[in-house]
Amino acid sequence: MSQTYLKPLLILQTGQAPEPIRALHGNFPQMFIRQGNMDSQQVVIIDLQAGERPQPPQHYAGAVITGSRSMVTEHLDWSEDAADWIRQAMLIDLPMLGACYGHQLMAYALGGEVGYHPQGIEVGTEAIELLPEAAKDPLISTLPAHFSANLIHLQTVLQPPACATVLAKSAHDPHQILRYGPNAISTQFHPEFSAAIMKTYLPWLDQQAEDDSVDYQGKLQNISDTPLSQSLLLNFVESLGKQRALAG
Repeated sequence: MSQTYLKPLLILQTGQAPEPIRALHGNFPQMFIRQGNMDSQQVVIIDLQAGERPQPPQHYAGAVITGSRSMVTEHLDWSEDAADWIRQAMLIDLPMLGACYGHQLMAYALGGEVGYHPQGIEVGTEAIELLPEAAKDPLISTLPAHFSANLIHLQTVLQPPACATVLAKSAHDPHQILRYGPNAISTQFHPEFSAAIMKTYLPWLDQQAEDDSVDYQGKLQNISDTPLSQSLLLNFVESLGKQRALAG
């Protein structure tokens, strides 16, 4: 009897975490694997900035698109290639989850507008509010109307694509979760960022800041784990059957 070929879960890595964060918490794909309880043996990581490219979408069970320190509006070659891949993936309804840069890249690829947020950076553990359309969404309908999420972003989805439904907002950003079809969803927040990651990230951001418009020390006092936002990632992975087996 021939063995059934199990398609892997693709992680499209769109950037590198800063060195101090990588040293303690691993790179962006490792954060998704850990927080998403993924079976690493069923995951393929493609580092786009290193020149790697994924196979056609039909080779994968689904795709996760990471964050990045690059900007979608730079229109870098690897990013434009990824946008084209996303459009191909939508044609076969491939399950996809994008976060931060991945969120913006998906929106851009499907016809939305991305740019710098008029009010600047959104950073810290912030409140997310679900919109009425979320009540019917298979990945987030079990979430409460308000929950916390960890965020770090300068750019945003200024105008969602026509195919998108807005499912959540924050006080700073009206497009925190977008649903593009039955299997494709993205979040401006980071479901893969734990409190420990944020507590390493914010001091690094403070050192890089060119002005003092953000009270990073004050933000640090309010950092927390965000298990409800993480549950969206967990639900996505579970829907693909790619989670780690529970210990016996």
